[in-house]
Amino acid sequence: MSDAGRLKTRLVLQAPQDTPDGQGGFSRGFIDVATIWAAVTPLSARENVEADANGSVSRVRIIFRNEFSVTLTHRLLEGVRVYRVTALRERDDRRFIEIDAEWRQD
Repeated sequence: MSDAGRLKTRLVLQAPQDTPDGQGGFSRGFIDVATIWAAVTPLSARENVEADANGSVSRVRIIFRNEFSVTLTHRLLEGVRVYRVTALRERDDRRFIEIDAEWRQD
């Protein structure tokens, strides 16, 4: 990924934020951490049924500069599309992060 010119997609990196619900549990929300440029490459798509709702899950690979501490609990937004991180690894001497992610379309 030495060609940073491939980072053409604008994404919002979000981190989880847990808020106590007053009954011993918590409610999970997300806060914006940064707006980044990334390369998003489609990998596959499959149809499935979850809780009697038809839909499809698309898998993508996302690459961006390694400027943030990213974990599997983070997510990325592209407009209304929400990418859930399923795997991550460092690339090119830790200059870039490569993420496997998926998004669900109902």
